[in-house]
Amino acid sequence: MAQQQAQVKFTAVKPQLMVKTPKAVDAVNFYKSAFGAAEAGRSASCPPPTAEQNLPNILCAQLELAGCSFVVYNDDSAPYDLHLFLSLLSIFIEEEKIEGIGNQLCLETDDVEAAISKAVSAGAVVEGEVTEGGGACCGGRVGKVKDPYGYVWLICSPSNKCGPVEA
Repeated sequence: MAQQQAQVKFTAVKPQLMVKTPKAVDAVNFYKSAFGAAEAGRSASCPPPTAEQNLPNILCAQLELAGCSFVVYNDDSAPYDLHLFLSLLSIFIEEEKIEGIGNQLCLETDDVEAAISKAVSAGAVVEGEVTEGGGACCGGRVGKVKDPYGYVWLICSPSNKCGPVEA
């Protein structure tokens, strides 16, 4: 008899952005300023930093943006096996010269240029020109910014419906 697998329903996708340890608070403030993210919660470092370390007391913060959540972690809070994996991956990428590994985060807005301008005024850097039509997400308008922590954000007009998936 064939064993029936239980159906799994996910309730959310929650990107987790790792930043260098002393920059976690700065990153949270950047996402609030550049994109209007709201802080939903924060976990303090354990143990708290000493006065001599002069580091902010943050392990991670959950932010909400456009009805979605994402988490900003300081890179010391990631599990050891993740650090090991990322170290090995970076060595492999350097040796093999592999491109295209990574991610982008996409934000939709009716005013792409104003959103890009706001992100730049908060410290992001524009990457390329705003494109429209075939070169953009499902035919909309899109621009790119890179935040001070190395993450690329696509700023897109609301997307048109993409065509059906061909089997």
